Amino acid sequence: MDFVRTPESRFERLLDYPFEPHYVEVSGLQMHYVDEGPAEASPVLMMHGEPSWSYLYRHMIPICAAAGHRVIAPDLIGFGKSDKPTAIDDYSYQQHMDWMQSFLDQLDLTNVTLVCQDWGSLLGLRLAAENPDRFRAIVVGNGMLPTGDQKAPPAFKIWKNFALHSPWFPIARIINTGSFRKLGPDEMRAYDAPFPGKKYKAGARAFPRLVPMHPNDPASEANRNAWKVLERWEKPFLTTFSNGDPITRGGDAYMQKRIPGAKDQPHITLKGGHFLQEDSPVPFARAINDLLATFS
Repeated sequence: MDFVRTPESRFERLLDYPFEPHYVEVSGLQMHYVDEGPAEASPVLMMHGEPSWSYLYRHMIPICAAAGHRVIAPDLIGFGKSDKPTAIDDYSYQQHMDWMQSFLDQLDLTNVTLVCQDWGSLLGLRLAAENPDRFRAIVVGNGMLPTGDQKAPPAFKIWKNFALHSPWFPIARIINTGSFRKLGPDEMRAYDAPFPGKKYKAGARAFPRLVPMHPNDPASEANRNAWKVLERWEKPFLTTFSNGDPITRGGDAYMQKRIPGAKDQPHITLKGGHFLQEDSPVPFARAINDLLATFS
C-alpha cells in the first residue's frame, strides 16, 4: 500500500491548536492523536468525520480536559497528521474499522465516552457496539449508523458524486460551506494543511462512496449487527444534533426512539450546520461535561 505523510511544516503555528502530537502504528501506518487532560482519567474519545481532522475539536478539547477528563482525538487514516494511502481503493469501511480497533486496543482504552459526528459516528457507533465493555456512554452530534435499508437524502447523493468526480475538491471550503459561521483565513489554512496535493486526498474522496446505500452493501450486515447491540444499549446515549444539517436531520429523533439508553437523557439541539463543532463548540462541550458529571 503506497501512502504519503504530510510534512510537519504544514502544521506549524496553527490557530488554536497547541496540542502535543502522539502517534501509534496501525497496520504499518502512522496514526496521530491528541491526548489532553489527566492521564488517569476516563477517556472521552472525540471522533471526527469527513473531510475534517482533530482540528475540528480544538475548542472542545480544552473545555472537557479542564473538567478533569482525558480527551483523545485521533486523526483517521487519510486525514490530519495521520498517514494517507494514495489510492481510493485502499480505503474501505472495514479497513477503517480495523485501523480504529487497533488504535483502541493499543491504547487499551476502557470506560470510554464516545463523542462522534459524521463518519466519526459511522465508525464510532460500530466500535462501541463491537466493544461494549469498553464504553460507558455515547454522545452523537449530526451522525448516524446507516445500514442501506433506508433511503439516503438527496443532499447526500449530490455530495457523493461531487467527492468522486469533481476535479476540484477544496477541503477547507467544504467545511466552511457546512458551517453557519464563516471560517477565518487561518482556520481555512488549518483545514487545508493535511492536504498539500491531490494524492493526499484519496481518503477524503473515498468516504462518501463507503456509506451503505443499499441493503447488500459490504458494510450493511455488520452495521445491522451493531444496531442489534445498540437496541439493547442501556448506558447513557445523548444526542446533540444541530438545527441546520440537511444530511442528518431527524437522526436524533430516530436514535432516541430506538436506543434504550437515550430515554430521559437531556438531549439538546444546537445552533449550527453540519460541522456543529465550529458553530456551537462551547455548548457541545458543556453537554458532554454535564452528562459525565452524573457519573461522579
